[in-house]
Amino acid sequence: MNYDDMLDRGIEQAPEIQPESDRLSVPDPDVRQEGHVTVFENFRDVRRALSREPDHLLKFLQDELGTSAHIDESDRARLTGDFGARRIGNAIETYTDQYVLCSECGLPDTSIEREQGAELLQCAACGARSPT
Repeated sequence: MNYDDMLDRGIEQAPEIQPESDRLSVPDPDVRQEGHVTVFENFRDVRRALSREPDHLLKFLQDELGTSAHIDESDRARLTGDFGARRIGNAIETYTDQYVLCSECGLPDTSIEREQGAELLQCAACGARSPT
């Protein structure tokens, strides 16, 4: 068997890679107002879908929305100010692009690692390492 035959055989036997849209399903933010505070009800579900630490996602939301926030005893994010679901959803989309999806293969099989004080996105699927 020559190289081309082996290559064709390998391609035929390789599993199909699902697009990231099928593999990464992030729920839409469920938010409500409580006085001057926006309560992000399904914060826990969103961060679990993204496989990220709550403090990392919350810090990003604070920076992106320009507000202060904390996580309450029910694992909901409480953001100071009036923020709609669309604005929070856009911030989560930005977070997903920067901190979840691999810049090389586009898959969500990543983890955040710290090396010499810098955050790196390590992809388990293709092995790529990129700064965040």
